[in-house]
Amino acid sequence: MYSLDKIFSGTAYNDSVFSQENINAIQSAIFIKQIKGADVPFIKCLIRDKEIRLTPEETVRQLFIYKLIHEYNYSRENIKLEYAIHFGIEIKRADIVIFDSEHPESEYIIVEVKKPKLLEGKGQLKSYCNATGALIGVWTNGQEITPYQRKDKNLFEEIPGIPKAGQKLRDILTERWFISDLAINDKLLTEKRSLKSLIQEMEDEVLANAGVDAFEEVFKLVYTKLYDELQSTRDKKRALEFRNYGDTDKALKENIQNLFNSAQRKWPGVFPKDEKISLTPSHLSVCVSSLQSVKLFNSNLDVVDDAFEYLMNKSQKGEKGQFFTPRYVIDMCVRMLNPSESESMIDTAAGSCGFPVHTMFYVWRKINEKNGLPPSDSFTAEKRLPECEDYVHEKVFAIDFDEKAVRIARTLNLIAGDGRTNVLHLNTLDYMHWDDVTKTEEWIDVYNDGWKGLRALREVKNSNKSFLFDIVMANPPFAGDIQQKNIIANYELGKNSNGKYQSKVGRDILFIERNLSFLKPGGRMAIILPQGRFNNSSDKYIRDFIAERCRILAVIGLHGNVFKPHTGTKTSVLLVQKWDDDLCPRRDDYPIFFATMQKPSKDNSGDKIYVKNEDGGFTLDDHNHLIVDHDLFNHDGKTQDGIAEAFIEFAKRENLSFFVDAHSSFNEAKYNALMSGLEAVELNLEYIRSITYDFRIESEFYKKSDIATLRKLESLNVATLGELTEFITDGTHFTPEYVEQGVPFLSALNIKNGYIDFEAGHKYITYNQHNNLCKRAYPRENDILLQKIGGGRMSCVIPKLDYEFSIFVSIALIRARITPYYISAFINSKYGQLQLMRFNKGINQPDLHLEDIQRLIVPLFSEKFYSSIENIMTHSQSARDEAIRLYHQAQKLLQEELNFSLPTQSPNITTKLFSLASSAGRLDAEYFMPKYEEYFNLLKSYKNGFAPVSDLFSQIQT
Repeated sequence: MYSLDKIFSGTAYNDSVFSQENINAIQSAIFIKQIKGADVPFIKCLIRDKEIRLTPEETVRQLFIYKLIHEYNYSRENIKLEYAIHFGIEIKRADIVIFDSEHPESEYIIVEVKKPKLLEGKGQLKSYCNATGALIGVWTNGQEITPYQRKDKNLFEEIPGIPKAGQKLRDILTERWFISDLAINDKLLTEKRSLKSLIQEMEDEVLANAGVDAFEEVFKLVYTKLYDELQSTRDKKRALEFRNYGDTDKALKENIQNLFNSAQRKWPGVFPKDEKISLTPSHLSVCVSSLQSVKLFNSNLDVVDDAFEYLMNKSQKGEKGQFFTPRYVIDMCVRMLNPSESESMIDTAAGSCGFPVHTMFYVWRKINEKNGLPPSDSFTAEKRLPECEDYVHEKVFAIDFDEKAVRIARTLNLIAGDGRTNVLHLNTLDYMHWDDVTKTEEWIDVYNDGWKGLRALREVKNSNKSFLFDIVMANPPFAGDIQQKNIIANYELGKNSNGKYQSKVGRDILFIERNLSFLKPGGRMAIILPQGRFNNSSDKYIRDFIAERCRILAVIGLHGNVFKPHTGTKTSVLLVQKWDDDLCPRRDDYPIFFATMQKPSKDNSGDKIYVKNEDGGFTLDDHNHLIVDHDLFNHDGKTQDGIAEAFIEFAKRENLSFFVDAHSSFNEAKYNALMSGLEAVELNLEYIRSITYDFRIESEFYKKSDIATLRKLESLNVATLGELTEFITDGTHFTPEYVEQGVPFLSALNIKNGYIDFEAGHKYITYNQHNNLCKRAYPRENDILLQKIGGGRMSCVIPKLDYEFSIFVSIALIRARITPYYISAFINSKYGQLQLMRFNKGINQPDLHLEDIQRLIVPLFSEKFYSSIENIMTHSQSARDEAIRLYHQAQKLLQEELNFSLPTQSPNITTKLFSLASSAGRLDAEYFMPKYEEYFNLLKSYKNGFAPVSDLFSQIQT
């Protein structure tokens, strides 16, 4: 039997759209023809009764025809293919048209067929329906089927199914649906769609022209539908009300408005009192029809998150660097901090409340296990144990300054807490003005219950500065600065490294200090920060501030795609525990867990990458949801253990307070295996401080292979470059004013791998610039020059010269027995380059700090070895100098022979030829002279009728 997979080339059709009987019937009908030596699949069409070549699109059509005949019972006589539809003088052809059995001349259903993964054609389908008056249009690509009712020329409403032969449309619309029906027919699962994509369609078809706030109206509908699902889950006999049962549009709007009002009574404080749905009845009917077959209550909060994140106004979220944290990152943090039922937690920059909600899931699972019940860690409408609801009411808190984000967060928490929530609308950083906000009547009406719980956790009565939370988890905004002096003045980190208050401070910097003020002694925090906070030299004072107050537990480097498509900013997760005599006794040295995420989890466009099974299909979790492909933790036992599992073993071995009571003890074999398979290491605090002057703690800086190489070097007899040198001085930093005559000036471009290239751009600066700006870094003979800008990619030893250099590092040696040639050779080796590349700062233009260069580890050998290196390098330099001298001599002979002088603006032939040969990696005269002879012969051929120099070099290069 010929497999359809061969036709679709790995692009699967959806087996929930076509039954196995349907698939087998089409596969068994396929036969092969030889065309130009290749096997080509054909089938005898059930309608046209002739042999048809099977393309992916035609295969979907044949599958659908079989479905129409055998499942929907339509007769072959009422089905036509490639049916002509007239648009004035233009004729287009519809893929499938079904005619009304009672009125055979009337088009009843038009089907537009596309190949799998192709999403086009819905507009075309609607134009066919408008032109013919067909009541129903169906779009399918083999992975999903979307039927529409044409209600008006520009208004098409999605319907729950296709009427069978003998059925009327009203039979489909009036059929009552219950929560069990929704679970089976959830279009997000059956059609592998996202709520975000449905909302995008609603925008295109309705919302964009409805004259309403899209966020507000979709939020109202999602809020109302969640309530409807909750009621029908707790009363299985109750029919779902968020559904278009064929009522008039006006009656439907009345029903949905009443349902919305009931939701407001159940979950108050999300919308203003007496809020109304603003969509017109006809627009609302389309939106309800689009959403009615979606099940929002399930384990995968991404369903709701993706929709809300898409709708959030960019100016309110994106420009402040605040984006909803991917759920898999949140889950990793929760697992690593291991919250318990007795512990309080808060998210100080809550967004959609991912950290609090997933903390609830985690603790609920523990509570259920304690009570001998199955795990319950999903976003569910089922009634929970009293202990689970009490945990939400008493222990879980969240704050955000964005009003829309707070409303989303409150909705999710109200559901989890069965009508109660501790999500508060406050400016976390501006705590000095909280009392002004919390005294207003309007604020009290909505947030007072949560505010009373938060006040109870104050460290000092009537002060909003410090609290006694066990856990803080947050992803604070990392774009933009705080400039209000009255806010900055309340923070130690409002000062710079010199202790002076700054005029502006990054939001995330102040959040670090503010979050620590929420923690009680022994409390722990997970915070997501931009990469610069972990490695910028200017931010060392921030890292020192943290280390003084906390034990640094772990740094997890996230992949650069994690927050795409919103931003490509590189981020890391920092985990710390506040010093405490009992829970976390202060230590001067301790191991820190470093890990770097290797699997991107999203592609460069920001679309999630999902785990595939051995058959090429997607792996589903215990709730039949796709699993994002990452290495952060093991998902339902369907993926490999990851970073979280490795940290948990690390925490057990270190006897960290929050894993002391873990069910199992430290498993050394498991830990070693995990660390071997991950990009992860553990390093002691003192070691980190010894190899970095600025206390860098980003995980990428401590790659396993780099650390292994460094430790191999350290096992030798070594010294730092700073110990071997008299001074290491920064080069000149100014914009040169080039002149025709003056002091010869060479830039970093002249520094090559082991030599100075005088041919790569010889320019002059004024004597005034030289005297005023260059004297401090004037290089001496036998000093070493290093390309500082560019990350130390090349270094060389200075011969005797009278040139000035810019943008370099001059290294002067004081140990006579170690020649500068050896140091230069080592810097250019893979071991020197590895160290310098690690110390690079900046992305677009890597740069080195002098303090980092001084820490370069150099192995020490015998004087005989140093002499050998120097002899080889000086011999190479001499050969190169001799080659250049010969080139100049040959050039002079050529000019005399050809009896002309090259124009001053033309390229220098010697320079060009040298550059061409040098690019081949050869610097010896024995290589150059034969090549030069070839070029000489070519030049002689140009003696009569000499061509332009540019043409000549074009031929030489060819």
